[in-house]
Amino acid sequence: MALAVGRRKLLAIGALAVCGVLVAVLAGGCGGSERDAREVKGVYKVEVVGVHFPVKQAIAHDTHLAMIVRNAGTKTIPNVAVTLDSFYYVSSYSKLSSRKRPVWIVNTGPGATATDPPVASEEVNPPGGGETAFVNTWALGALGPGQHRLFLWDVTPVKAGLHVVHYTVSAGLDGKSVARLPGGARPTGALVAHIAPAPPATHVNPETGEVVRGPVPVPIAPQPAAP
Repeated sequence: MALAVGRRKLLAIGALAVCGVLVAVLAGGCGGSERDAREVKGVYKVEVVGVHFPVKQAIAHDTHLAMIVRNAGTKTIPNVAVTLDSFYYVSSYSKLSSRKRPVWIVNTGPGATATDPPVASEEVNPPGGGETAFVNTWALGALGPGQHRLFLWDVTPVKAGLHVVHYTVSAGLDGKSVARLPGGARPTGALVAHIAPAPPATHVNPETGEVVRGPVPVPIAPQPAAP
């Protein structure tokens, strides 16, 4: 049971039924002032169909946060957006140039990414075309009634411990378009993840070339033939 995430590999996230499609594996732009000034005032119904973020993670092992948002109302949502809190923490170490330190590094965020880096000789981590000028907020454009939008983050855990990520779904970036669940509550939630201090042992299977879990097997020495 899987849904291909186009630009990325399939992500195992369990069985989420969305319009008859089983989801497994698991617009751009920065909301500029001109765009936000035209934001339509109103209340829009949304539904968080499914969220997946592995509870067990390990430092330096990439993982994914996937969220599917549906327009549960009869009006087109101007600009569906998700804000994530707690991807960072504030360090108490006084000599840092910035006390804001990452718990997860965002390798790729929601939205299309550029196929070529801005400098041919330099690799970069594209933030995703949905990145906005607002802190930790990604927007994926208008969303018609009954339609779904997949928000997908490719992240790397870098701080061990038990962490909680809070999310909020919005209908726009200017505050005029308000998102509400069908019952009237704010579309917010929390995800818990435990990051292990060391990645699990892995090795390359010499026969298949695949990376598998577990330490490198100890070769068995050939035994002398029986007399």
